[in-house]
Amino acid sequence: MATKPIIDAHAHVDEVDAFGWHDPPEKLIGLMDEAGIDVSVVTTYADEPGPEDGVTRLVEYVEAYPDRFVGFPRMDPRWGQEAIDTFERMITEHDMRGLKLHPVSNLSNPFADFTVEMLDVAADLDVPVLLHSGDRIMCLPHQIGEAAARTDATLIMGHVGGFFNAREAVDVAAEHDNVVLETSAFPYPRVIQDAVDRLGADRVIYGSDQPAANPQVELEKIRVLDLTEDQRRKILYENAAALLDVEVATGGVAQ
Repeated sequence: MATKPIIDAHAHVDEVDAFGWHDPPEKLIGLMDEAGIDVSVVTTYADEPGPEDGVTRLVEYVEAYPDRFVGFPRMDPRWGQEAIDTFERMITEHDMRGLKLHPVSNLSNPFADFTVEMLDVAADLDVPVLLHSGDRIMCLPHQIGEAAARTDATLIMGHVGGFFNAREAVDVAAEHDNVVLETSAFPYPRVIQDAVDRLGADRVIYGSDQPAANPQVELEKIRVLDLTEDQRRKILYENAAALLDVEVATGGVAQ
């Protein structure tokens, strides 16, 4: 099926015994190799600033596997300027390529002023923002749409809105040109097909949410779609490569 190379736009790597986080980079690399994935966008489970110091671990993981991982620091926008300064440092000093926000984990409204301020910094740095979306308050598609209306940042809506709000996510993306849909961890390939048919393949990117989800299963959702080779290549590689500003060869980031 797969048009090489493949970029996974949504993956996790983190290790903190106190919280039961046992997903080392080697585990992710093994899953990637089994699925034929060349590069993954990785985030930690920890929101920063915070006591878990996730950004330090993320830098270590990306530096250990620079040809396989692209880092998105996961930030808590409630910390205001401290969070912004940390985020900017990760982009400018450590070559991270985007921002991860999980509004549920830190109870941050996606369109609150302090969140939009961070989104605007991402726009100024010309990096995308991966936002968790789903079926709970703080991450509903229409809330992410409200954020999209207030910023020029490119917002990657993770999980296409979740189990019950996927079609709303497509509607939101149709209303806001700066919203891209990421395909992981929701069960409806038909909605992905509808998104491609309605929005164009340029607005959809493959993600797996590994290691919690199996990247091979997530790739199968793309395989079963009625796509041209050009559309499939965009979803699996070209769209993410453009957003991340990376060139990927089979086997990893081209150095």
